[in-house]
Amino acid sequence: QVQLVESGGGLVQAGGSLRLSCAVSGRTFSYYVMGWFRQAPGKEREFVGSMRWDGDLAYADSVRGRFTISRGNAKNTVDLQMTRLKPEDTAVYYCAAASLGGNFYASPRSSREYAYWGQGTQVTVSS
Repeated sequence: QVQLVESGGGLVQAGGSLRLSCAVSGRTFSYYVMGWFRQAPGKEREFVGSMRWDGDLAYADSVRGRFTISRGNAKNTVDLQMTRLKPEDTAVYYCAAASLGGNFYASPRSSREYAYWGQGTQVTVSS
């Protein structure tokens, strides 16, 4: 099993920045993708970005150029650095993990492709 715990959420003004962190524990995978998703009230969970085991990065168009995924300073952590935040970024942010058992170079964007999820952390951007 894999455990994921997000942290770093909070309230920030539009145009500000916030850094989220996802701590990973449990079993390890050789080929994996760490994804970030978000879900606003009444809306479906949407893909934000991902980092593959080889470091390949993928981002949703809505956040490209503003958000950055990287390995955290602490071991077994993945960070989501969010800048130039907008009110529409307000959502619960989740980290997720997918094991790549077939195509080792895939970067899935569907939440259904991720088997492991954190509890989520609230990000609120005020206008």
